[in-house]
Amino acid sequence: MFRPMRRKNQELTFEDNIEILKKGKTGILAVLGDNEYPYTVPLNYFYIDNKIYFHCAKSGHKIDAIRKNTKVSFCVIDKDDIVPEKYGTDYKSVIAFGRARIMEIDEMMPFIRMFTKKYCPFDKETIQKTIDKEFKLLCMVEINIEHITGKQAIDYIRKKDPS
Repeated sequence: MFRPMRRKNQELTFEDNIEILKKGKTGILAVLGDNEYPYTVPLNYFYIDNKIYFHCAKSGHKIDAIRKNTKVSFCVIDKDDIVPEKYGTDYKSVIAFGRARIMEIDEMMPFIRMFTKKYCPFDKETIQKTIDKEFKLLCMVEINIEHITGKQAIDYIRKKDPS
């Protein structure tokens, strides 16, 4: 169903992939957009229990695309260091493939709180006031990960095993 990685020696472990998803702050969501053109958009997210969550407005390009086709991919770049003398980049990145689901309003609150805990280190009262003010405008999306793959630059492997 999913292609095997061509450069298997550069493949990250499942544990490394999850660690990158947990610590990442911005990911790139890819959906099948208008006129079947790919549409990608950077967004903040959080990861828990093999699922990626993000919030957005109740209408717009990405929500329309998810309603049409729930298959998505989500990319997180952990390292991205240009190495001019090698004409290359030292990188680590993860791509998760899965199905997106627009959450029901009655199940969103705990996930909105988890999201704000990651990005907004304010006191609970301030957070709750903001949530209460914006809640009616929000939509939460859950991506159930079906496949995940990660890759790293060959130099990271050489640094671990210089032989």
